[in-house]
Amino acid sequence: MESLNHTFAPVFDENSRILILGTFPSVKSRENNFYYGHPQNRFWKVTAALTGSPVPETIEEKKAMLLAGRIAVWDVIASCEIEGSSDSSIRNVVPNDIAGLLAKNGIRAVFCNGGKAYELYVKYCEKQCGIKAIKLPSTSPANAAWSLQRLTESWRAETTAYLI
Repeated sequence: MESLNHTFAPVFDENSRILILGTFPSVKSRENNFYYGHPQNRFWKVTAALTGSPVPETIEEKKAMLLAGRIAVWDVIASCEIEGSSDSSIRNVVPNDIAGLLAKNGIRAVFCNGGKAYELYVKYCEKQCGIKAIKLPSTSPANAAWSLQRLTESWRAETTAYLI
């Protein structure tokens, strides 16, 4: 069990309309110093499909695609104890200031990438934020029951109205 701090900033600007929250960066994401760094995570394929963009490769391309698509990305947790990348091992959570982020832009909806992010948002952030989150199926490779097509369709159905 390691005690770790989140080390990279949220991606957002004044045009962001939705916020997608993960739990805490995986080992691969921490190594890459950016969100959804595991090569099998489908986050970048799903968000590229939502925005009608090619799948981004570099951190700069990823940020540009998110901002052009009016999507903000962050994680619920600022620091915690965690074993590797295991969400189920997370202990001693200190949440990020999600309410502070929401005060800086026009975000109209909060989405959680998976059940653990949703559970943590409800527990630590929802009351301060005043926005009920919508739980999306996880893009993690651990969620193998969901195909890329099914994930994309579910995410599109939930997010489209907020991105118009």
